[in-house]
Amino acid sequence: MKLVIIDYGAGNLRSVAKAVACLGQEGLVSSSGAELLAADAAIVPGVGAAADTMRNLQERGLVDPVREFIASGRPFLGVCMGLQALFTISEEGGQHPCLNILAGRVRRLPDGLKVPHMGWNRVWQRQHHPLLAGIVDGAYFYFVHSYYAEPQDPQIVVAETEYGVVFPAAVAAGNLMATQFHPEKSGEAGLHLYQNFLALGRGG
Repeated sequence: MKLVIIDYGAGNLRSVAKAVACLGQEGLVSSSGAELLAADAAIVPGVGAAADTMRNLQERGLVDPVREFIASGRPFLGVCMGLQALFTISEEGGQHPCLNILAGRVRRLPDGLKVPHMGWNRVWQRQHHPLLAGIVDGAYFYFVHSYYAEPQDPQIVVAETEYGVVFPAAVAAGNLMATQFHPEKSGEAGLHLYQNFLALGRGG
């Protein structure tokens, strides 16, 4: 299986590559749209701000390839900023259009909370999904973020967590999956999630 980890200038790429390598899968870190479109599965990890993310995706010519890859039906996983960028608009630093693949807004965590939200939170599964197969409901995952997604369609929410407000910890729509937490920083549960995603990439 060819797995591409999309490089749009954000950090955290190597830790994702290292995590999948632990599972016996090589991940090609690439900013090439052609490499992405030749892949069997793709991961978009990331940290940073929405405006920077969208600008970097555009400058690397990745916006259309990402949309095309998702439309092709192959497994796609967004992580943290990779989840938020999938929505219509982000309120981070103003109003910034995102990829608009999933309808909804990205909002700042409520006032009075320490941000970024950084640390381990329990994740509660709201529906069965292959990405979370074999992971205990209420398992802890690691979060680092100041904003959260508010989907227009609640049916895409696969799992939730709470930090001042209940928000999606994982969403899915067909072949498109995304997590607000960082599986690569989430120990055994995170590796299990990546293993599930790789199995989907292999058609399993």
